[in-house]
Amino acid sequence: MSQQLQSTFTVTRTLAAPPERVFAAFSDLEEKMQWFVGPSDWIQKDPSMDFRPGGSEVNIGGPDEEHLSEFHCHYYDIVENERIVYTYEMSFAGAKLSVSLATIELAPAGDGTLLTLTEHGVYLDGHEDPALREEGTRGLVDQLAAYLERVRA
Repeated sequence: MSQQLQSTFTVTRTLAAPPERVFAAFSDLEEKMQWFVGPSDWIQKDPSMDFRPGGSEVNIGGPDEEHLSEFHCHYYDIVENERIVYTYEMSFAGAKLSVSLATIELAPAGDGTLLTLTEHGVYLDGHEDPALREEGTRGLVDQLAAYLERVRA
């Protein structure tokens, strides 16, 4: 029998940009590709995004052609400047790692935005440790925060 592990985590962060600006960083592919990326030496395949309920997103990259990380996303609910609900599956080097349900909530916080990202993941066949996924997600939120600081300046 295959091994699976379920885990839920929440990342909260106050970002130095209003909700409209944060929402744009998620909803515009050109903007998203400024922060939703792997290390600078990774190969990046042509990403695609159809940002609407029922739409999808694909982002593939990795250190080389044999070790590609694949993000396949489906959007279910989007409330402009407030909420994004989506599922996604992650694969690496051809092995499916996980399937997740995620919600991003944006709320005004002074001049900025309180971002709350909650994810429930099912990690398949022992390919990934949920703690590593949470760490990676926190790293992406750090990259988002740095991007928002750069475009604000």
